[in-house]
Amino acid sequence: MTLSTCMLSIFWVSVTFVFYAYMGYPLLLLALGVLRNRPVRKAPSHPMVSLIITAYNEEKRIREKLENTLRQDYPGERLDIVVASDCSTDGTDDLVRSYGPSGVRLVRSVVKSGKEAAQKLAVESTTGEILVFSDTATMLQPQAISTIVRNFADPTVGCVSSVDRFIDVDGAVSGEGAYVRYEMFLRNLETRVNTLVGLSGSFFAARRTVCQNWAPDLQSDFNTLLNSVRLGLRGVADSESIGFYKNLADPKKEYERKVRTIVRGISVFMKSLSLLNPFRYHLFAWQLISHKLCRWLVPFAMIGALGANVVLASSSLFYQGILIAQAGFYAVALAYLATTRLPSLGVLRIPSFFVMVNVSILDAWIRYCRGERIVSWTPSKR
Repeated sequence: MTLSTCMLSIFWVSVTFVFYAYMGYPLLLLALGVLRNRPVRKAPSHPMVSLIITAYNEEKRIREKLENTLRQDYPGERLDIVVASDCSTDGTDDLVRSYGPSGVRLVRSVVKSGKEAAQKLAVESTTGEILVFSDTATMLQPQAISTIVRNFADPTVGCVSSVDRFIDVDGAVSGEGAYVRYEMFLRNLETRVNTLVGLSGSFFAARRTVCQNWAPDLQSDFNTLLNSVRLGLRGVADSESIGFYKNLADPKKEYERKVRTIVRGISVFMKSLSLLNPFRYHLFAWQLISHKLCRWLVPFAMIGALGANVVLASSSLFYQGILIAQAGFYAVALAYLATTRLPSLGVLRIPSFFVMVNVSILDAWIRYCRGERIVSWTPSKR
């Protein structure tokens, strides 16, 4: 095989891979949705619900979160509100205790062990048939609990994901907002065809049976979905269950947040390789590979496409044009990242966000391969 032929193969395989990860998989889901539809059989019900709010040094936000929670229209005698404090060192715990007369309980880790470890303590302290998990920064509508619980009238449902709604200070939609809308669209397709592959960690619900073997060192939202599949259940997205939260107060910290999230996701994936068996898990095995693994391999394909394109540019005007287009795309992304966020530059947000996401994935792989595992946490300030 000549160098030119090798570069041609690398280029087109890489381009096809990126297209499949972001467009091919959703298109196949759309096609499958014509033939296969698994509607969620919702019905009003009021099982015992345990709402678990995880907090670490949240004295500035915990009062707002608790006031928001206490406005839920769910029957008070059927709702157990628990704040899982990961050994907070500020005034968080005292503020939570002051809400004891309103029915709020505090479960406190004696040492800082991480979000999932705190959640595990809370899970073990509850008896609710349905467990709802929410972050301190996430605000819910009064009917949020009633709405998300309706999905469990369907016996095939093991867990339910909310819809993420980002709110900028000025109300503008960022590049991430567009990306999140894409993710929500993809989740709706997955719900229609079979099951979700991931949940929104800021607000999700699950049956107690799904949470029995709670892992204190694995990303809880992703692992809860995988546990549901292991039990023969599915995860679904509910477009009427919405979690509202602001974009990060310091956008520079968004990169580190994404790296941490991906490292944690890879850790869960690597401990769940048995779910890739198509003979046992059927359609889900393909979904897990397509939505998670393929997405996490995109930066390598981008590098392959760019490197091969540089070599091929001397062979024809076509590849020269493609190289110019690639260079222009990255230049636009870098230009936005290097400039002040002016309204006129809003069009640059999506390519810059796409590049930032894939650089963070590459960084996460490097950290994972070096042995880094992330358990401890510090909530992002919004």
